[in-house]
Amino acid sequence: MNTATLTDLINQYGYFGIAALIALENIFPPIPSEVILTFSGFITLSSRLSVIGTIIAATIGAVIGALVLYALGRLLSAKRLERLLAGRTGKLLHLKSSDVARAAAFFKRHGGQAVFFGRFIPLIRSLISLPAGMSGYPLGRFLLFSTLGTLIWNTVLILVGRLAGHAWPHIVTTIEGYGKLLLLIVLLVAVLAFWWYHRQKRKKV
Repeated sequence: MNTATLTDLINQYGYFGIAALIALENIFPPIPSEVILTFSGFITLSSRLSVIGTIIAATIGAVIGALVLYALGRLLSAKRLERLLAGRTGKLLHLKSSDVARAAAFFKRHGGQAVFFGRFIPLIRSLISLPAGMSGYPLGRFLLFSTLGTLIWNTVLILVGRLAGHAWPHIVTTIEGYGKLLLLIVLLVAVLAFWWYHRQKRKKV
């Protein structure tokens, strides 16, 4: 799916198109969320789409996509998933068993926090749902951390796209070239949001 197709779908279907594309991006990692989100931010300048509505639509789509992979993880064993990815299914999804193994190792190393922080790492943000499902990680916590993580990721890129205006394609190129720097910035925002959430939670107790 090329950039023109993505932008045409967003222009035509608005919030629904954004939600659907982001859901697909979670299930089919090669679809670039950076393009979808930055263009979505840009289009709020010249359409009826609002920034808040766009962020909500993108987050709903991301959570739907994450739930699909989580459910798949609950249904499949590690060996069966490996066999599937070794065949036509893996080619269709553009995934290799090594990709899932990388996500599984990240989840094993960081536990539940991987569901939250994994949303800011390319490829991992899509595949982290599989080991979470396979390990039987609690659905409520999975939904909470997935929503928080994707909300931050989506907000940052949509705002960047809006601020960049017509220069949004150059922003995508910059993101690809300086991905690690963006990752550090987003992770910093994520850590602060995570700290604020727990602080507010302690105040209510």
